[in-house]
Amino acid sequence: MAQFTLDDIKKMHHLYRINLINSCSGYKSANLIGTKDEAGVSNVAVFSSVTHLGSNPGLLGFFLRPTTVIRNTYDNIKKTGKYTLNHIHQDILEDAHHTSAKYDPSISEFDVTQLEEEYKDGFVAPFVKGCPIQMAMEYVEEYPIKANNTILLIGRITNLYVPDELLEKDGFINLSKGKVATINGLDGYAVPELKIRLEYQRPKAIAEKTDD
Repeated sequence: MAQFTLDDIKKMHHLYRINLINSCSGYKSANLIGTKDEAGVSNVAVFSSVTHLGSNPGLLGFFLRPTTVIRNTYDNIKKTGKYTLNHIHQDILEDAHHTSAKYDPSISEFDVTQLEEEYKDGFVAPFVKGCPIQMAMEYVEEYPIKANNTILLIGRITNLYVPDELLEKDGFINLSKGKVATINGLDGYAVPELKIRLEYQRPKAIAEKTDD
């Protein structure tokens, strides 16, 4: 079994270290974030750091790398306060991954991929057409992470779009039916299958010990 100490990790070739640490945390969410700038140019980019923060209100957060270079998604969200979250699915893996390429703000990733813009209910930011789960998001707040100069950006779900066939009677969204993807590391994509749902767990009764 491979074993790595902190000193080992520090001495690694940077690409090996990036791959190792990005994949050791396990499977991550695979989402496309859609935004639009003030000039009307749309942007879409892949993110693997979206996480649930609360259900009432529905809050989701995601992490952005340092803004010392151009970050179109961050800039657009700060200016408009609106963005969309779209689940990556089996049919768009390559195009979704290509949105990680660094294009000039004047170029829309929708124009260089087969991904299509979609607009719903007058929302300013573009959704990605065909994605099984789509969310309209509103900027709430952000927190700087001093340890590595990243940013945790928090948004509120204002509209959620789910196909009827994925929605169970108790509100559970069966992502397997939508062929929703997940990310392993930076560039590995998997499409998981639901194996089992388990009931809410309560403590087991523990028999008291008696002295003989």
